[in-house]
Amino acid sequence: QVQLVESGGGLVQAGGSLRLSCSASGRTFGYAAMGWFRQAPGKERVFVAGIRWSGDRIYYADSVKGRFTISRDKAKNTVNLKMNSLKPEDTAVYYCAADRDPDGLRVGVSFVDYWGQGTQVTVSS
Repeated sequence: QVQLVESGGGLVQAGGSLRLSCSASGRTFGYAAMGWFRQAPGKERVFVAGIRWSGDRIYYADSVKGRFTISRDKAKNTVNLKMNSLKPEDTAVYYCAADRDPDGLRVGVSFVDYWGQGTQVTVSS
């Protein structure tokens, strides 16, 4: 089993920045990629960004390209999401995710093997 714990998030004005972090524990050799999804009220959970644990491939949703940056720290078993130029439509609960498939996260929720509990991000206009 892999346990994922998110931190960061909160309330920010439009145009501002936030940084999310996700710490993995347990059988940390059991996944090949980590990333982030988000779920806005009344909407489906959707892919935001993902990174192979090897670091050789990164994926972003079109809606966040150029504004969000995902990174990972192998020594600390953490993945981070730096979010710049935030918009009200970025408001959602953000979930950390891990996958045993190195390229599965970008496909969707069905490929996620492990989830964090979620952290709220609210962007005011």
